[in-house]
This record gives sequence, C-alpha cells and structure tokens, in this order.
Amino acid sequence: MQYVSTRGRAAALDFEGATLAGLASDGGLYLPEHWPSFSADELEAMRGLSYVETAVRVIRPFVGDCLSEDELRELCTQAYGRFSHAAVTPLVQLDHQHWLLELFHGPTLAFKDVALQMLGLLFEKFLSRRDTHLTIVGATSGDTGSAAIDAVAGRAKIDIFMLHPADRVSDVQRRQMTTVLAPNVHNIAIEGSFDDAQALVKRMFNDAEFAGRFDLSAVNSINWARLVAQVVYYIYVGVRLGAPHRQVAFSVPTGNFGDVFAGYVAARMGLPIERLIVATNVNDILHRALSQGDYSQEGVVPTATPSMDIQVSSNFERLLFDLGGRDGLALAEQMKGFEATKAMRLTNAQRDGGAKLFSSARVDGDDMSRAMRWAYDAASQVIDPHSAVGLAAAHAVPLDPSVPVVTLATAHPAKFRDAVERATGVRPSLPSRVGDLFGREERYATLPGTFEAVTEYIAERATPRRG
Repeated sequence: MQYVSTRGRAAALDFEGATLAGLASDGGLYLPEHWPSFSADELEAMRGLSYVETAVRVIRPFVGDCLSEDELRELCTQAYGRFSHAAVTPLVQLDHQHWLLELFHGPTLAFKDVALQMLGLLFEKFLSRRDTHLTIVGATSGDTGSAAIDAVAGRAKIDIFMLHPADRVSDVQRRQMTTVLAPNVHNIAIEGSFDDAQALVKRMFNDAEFAGRFDLSAVNSINWARLVAQVVYYIYVGVRLGAPHRQVAFSVPTGNFGDVFAGYVAARMGLPIERLIVATNVNDILHRALSQGDYSQEGVVPTATPSMDIQVSSNFERLLFDLGGRDGLALAEQMKGFEATKAMRLTNAQRDGGAKLFSSARVDGDDMSRAMRWAYDAASQVIDPHSAVGLAAAHAVPLDPSVPVVTLATAHPAKFRDAVERATGVRPSLPSRVGDLFGREERYATLPGTFEAVTEYIAERATPRRG
C-alpha cells in the first residue's frame, strides 16, 4: 500500500514513511492510493471478534509489508491493554434508536487515546529500525495533547513539543499535559486560538529552513496512522448493531474533521453507513460547508466545548480530495486560494458527493445543555459537553426510526466538570486511575503566538537531524 499527497506533488510513501512524516512535503495530507474493502461476509465474520482482533483485520490492509500480522497484533494488544473497559469502546443504549459509543476509557479519558496509544507504539517500532531521532510538533485544542504526550512520554528517539491555546482548554485538559515531567515532553501555551497554534505547526513543516534541521513528525489527525486506528471503532460497533445487513448512522462532535473522516473511510471500506452527522458548535464552518458549500473562515468564539472551537479543519482537505476526483494539483490551487483569502466555495462534485453521506447540524450552548439534561433524565447518563453537541445533532437530523444512531462520546464528563454541573447539577469525579492530578507540579512555557518565538524555543531543545 502506497500513500499519496492530497496536493499531488510529494513522492508516494509506504505506511512507515507516511507515519513518520505526518505531513507531506508539499503541504498536503497523505491518503492511501486506493481504498481497501470488505465483503459482506468479511464484515459479518467480525461480529464476534474482540476489539484487538477487529483492529488487526481493519488496519492490516493499510500497513502493507511494513508490519507482519503478528507484529500488528502485538502492537494492538499493547495499545488497548491500557484501557479500563474490556470492550475498549463499549456501547450504551439511550432509547429505542439512540446509542452512545464511549471512547473515553483510555489513560487520558478522551477518544484520542484510541488512536494515539497505537501511534506512539508505531513510532517506537519504526524508529527502532532507523538511526533517526523524531521531533514531534503538534497543536491541541485540549485532548490530543494529553493523549499524545501519554503515548510517547519517556520513549527513546522521540521529543514532543505540544502547543495549546493559553486559557482556552479546561483545567483538567491542561494538567493532563503539563504535569507530565518526562524529559522528552515540552508543553507550550501560546497566546491565541487553536487555529493559530495549528497554523504555526503547519508553517514549521512547510518552512524549508526549519524543517530541514530536524526530523519532524505529527501526532495531530493530519497523521494518517492516527486516522486509520479510528476507523476500527466504526466497524467494531457497526457489526454489533447489525451490519452488513443493517444500516447504522453516526453523529460525531467535530472540530478538525478527523474523527468523522474515519467514519467516511469505514463507509468506503464497505460498512453500510446511512448517515454521518457532522455536529458543530457555533464555530460552524463545517456545517456551512456541507449545507451551503461555503467554507469561509470566521473568528473563533470560545465555548464550553473547546475541542471544537476551530475554524480551519485540516482533515476536510482529505474529503475534498477524494470527492473531487483525487486531482491533487487542482486541490492544491483550491487550498492555496483558501489560505490566501480565508474563503472557498466547494465545487459541485465536492458538495454533491458530500451530500450522499454527510448531514450536519449547528448546536448552540442552550441546545448542548438540553442534550446533557436529556441524557441524564432519560437514560441516567452523565455526558460531557462535546458528546452533548453530538447527541443534540443526532436528535436534530431526521432519520428512519429503524436506523440506529450512534453518538460518539468523545470525552469523560469529569474533564469538563463545571459545564456538566451547570447543565445537570451533577459534578462528575475523575476516575481513580487519573490519580492526584491536581496535586502534581505543572511545567510549561507561555510564548507569543509567533513563528519566531515558537521555533526558537523548539530549536534550543530539539535534537538536530543526523547527517
């Protein structure tokens, strides 16, 4: 399996190369050159498998010759052995049609663990074959940072520099990053929004002088290996709810479009998905793009769902590429125009192709709170604000009552205690496995959100490229 860039100019790489590179050299994102697919019989055969065995079957076609099946199984066993629930991503029924897929049973209490525990092990495996020291640079709106740091803290041949927007993540999210004092972990709070942090990371990869000094890689969902690990739970739950003989819908709280794009990949692989519901908060660029064809950037409004306070959704580029006939050079021009003007109209092919599978909904703070109260009153479920946005969207989009609708519960409610308590009157407690989070020492730098300040800080601490 080879991987090609969405912008058409970077050389194709195998799975190992795409994993270690993260972002393509032409500024694009890697995608497999073709979509592997499962027959109805192959999907049905997954119905009784454990999560680990499902992961092996789903991920195996994407790794090519880079990992043997036994090596892949060993990595999956190790990655998902750290989860507190034996099912890894268990289902909870809310009513006759609606379900929650709990994705927060990993070590940092968020769905990012499902992918990043695997990605950390892949980095370690591939680096053991090379004389390379990896410098991971990432941006987080809250959960990616802690999950990525947990996955690579203390690992050989890796340094991680994680940018987060100062005062725009919850206290739990911040402390899960900044209390990890491993020498290879560096946290940076920047003045600005998540979009500012993400733009800085992309610029570092695209700056020849800076990128040429280090072996850079990414842990954000721009890294294909992270996305492919997320495809697994769509197929895992889909077959348990009746696939391939029954269609399933998913409602996904969405910021950077990676989680819902993994659902799109599952559909391309043969999972019968009736709808993928893109649930946004008031920072609704994706809702406008999918419903009106208008992908135009506006100012970011801080909300109780900080992981969704995003106006530039990196993974949307992957969808536009696939829907637009995989014309990398044409997409490169389209993205160049967006980066210059902060506005873009989807082509007819992109808009019409998206409409076949995607619906979207914009959920404001009142609707979010009502969804949290409904989950608690109707089903005795305490859910976090992001999951509540997904649940509100699931209720807002009309679907045939025979189609089960699965809302992705992306974070443990205790990560957003104040918002949960305001909506439900219940103040959730952190699980005991998190330990004395609020008694630990924090360590992080606060920097201006400028390219010069951040790159100077990283350059002083990162290991230069060998040779």
